[in-house]
Amino acid sequence: MDSDVFDDPRLTAAGLFFEAHAGLSAKLAPTLERSGLSSLDFDALTRLSRSPGRQLRMTDLAAQLSLSTSGVTRAVDRLQRGGLVRRASSPDDRRSTYAVLTPEGAERLHGVLGEHLDGIERWFTGLFTPEQLADLVTNLRTLRDAVHPNAAKHTAPPPAGAQ
Repeated sequence: MDSDVFDDPRLTAAGLFFEAHAGLSAKLAPTLERSGLSSLDFDALTRLSRSPGRQLRMTDLAAQLSLSTSGVTRAVDRLQRGGLVRRASSPDDRRSTYAVLTPEGAERLHGVLGEHLDGIERWFTGLFTPEQLADLVTNLRTLRDAVHPNAAKHTAPPPAGAQ
């Protein structure tokens, strides 16, 4: 067997990416835990807050979170019980339901965001020059679009009466 295969730079790149993700997640987790949010909760609330009308169709939220339909239903159920999101029906398609960030959800997210962003700056973005960071974001977007082509934001029309 060719021992050089173990020194393949593709293995190195993928390994470093996975190690960096795991390490960054571990560094950021305590802030989220203190706020009573899981990383999935935080990700869902953040995606809703950054979407038009602070809402997404459940199917689009599932795609962005890499969850199954039942997985996103459970996540939204939990967030809804906490008053952080609500569901809204689409006036145009009775089969579509939206997850909508509530004012309480926005407040909870806002309360943890400062410390979370400080952690991101310390353990991630602050480690790069502005040019390196811009290149990294471009490269990560290319990677994301290749492995999760349905995760890009969708701009479906909001349900009537949604914030």
